[in-house]
Amino acid sequence: MKSNVVDVTKEYYDSSDADNFYFHVWGGEDIHIGLYKNDSEPIADASVRTVEAMAERLKHLPAGARVLDVGAGYGGAGRYLARKHGLHVTCLNLSLAQNERNRQMNRRQGLADNVDVVDGDFENLPFEADSFDAVWSQDAILHSGNRKRVFEEIDRVLKAGGDIVITDPMQKSGVDKKALRPVLDRIHLESMGSVADYKAFAADLGWSVQSVDLHNHQLVNHYSRVRAELRSRESDLREHCSAEYMDRMQKGLGHWIEAGKQGRLEWGILHFRKG
Repeated sequence: MKSNVVDVTKEYYDSSDADNFYFHVWGGEDIHIGLYKNDSEPIADASVRTVEAMAERLKHLPAGARVLDVGAGYGGAGRYLARKHGLHVTCLNLSLAQNERNRQMNRRQGLADNVDVVDGDFENLPFEADSFDAVWSQDAILHSGNRKRVFEEIDRVLKAGGDIVITDPMQKSGVDKKALRPVLDRIHLESMGSVADYKAFAADLGWSVQSVDLHNHQLVNHYSRVRAELRSRESDLREHCSAEYMDRMQKGLGHWIEAGKQGRLEWGILHFRKG
């Protein structure tokens, strides 16, 4: 069954305000946390660096190997994997607005035959068992109200020996949910996943942990850069987004930044392998 938060998330990302904000602030390719070299680096550059770092975990895959990106957003990672590594990528995403932009960019970049875009949610993957050589996800699994189910679905569609490479904003183990309430309310959740949670899910499924590389400071860097970009381009962005949305976004970004500075959040690249 699909959790209610999936419907809430779909409604949010399909809204004109959200679609235009993410498309214009991130440049329409990647909408995930970046790996920043400095405090003023462009968001797009840092975002691509995250994709490059994750792709290193899949460099052993042969050309033509099939990769599933769950919660693919605008599909920038899929196009990178197809263009740079010759992989065939299926982008699974619940936002119809983002998926349409994804398809348009695939056509414009000559990658429509290498990157498929499928409407759907990651709690109920519309694919046969053992369909993919690897599964990829960036800052998406937190939006599930049943993250264990997401891991089980990934396991079902992944071939034995396949890789799972993900990033996700996570709560630090042992943090009081009350302290995270402003962030949780922002994303309509009662809790977030943690490294310990994801390792436990993986262990239950018989996956091995290949690496866990945490870059918690990058979460603060990223949301700080997004807020700075919003403030510097506010008059221009208001042509695309409502004043109410922009105000809520600034407040929401502040909650993420504060929670990150207080050491309540974690973020990094997690690499598992299916046994």
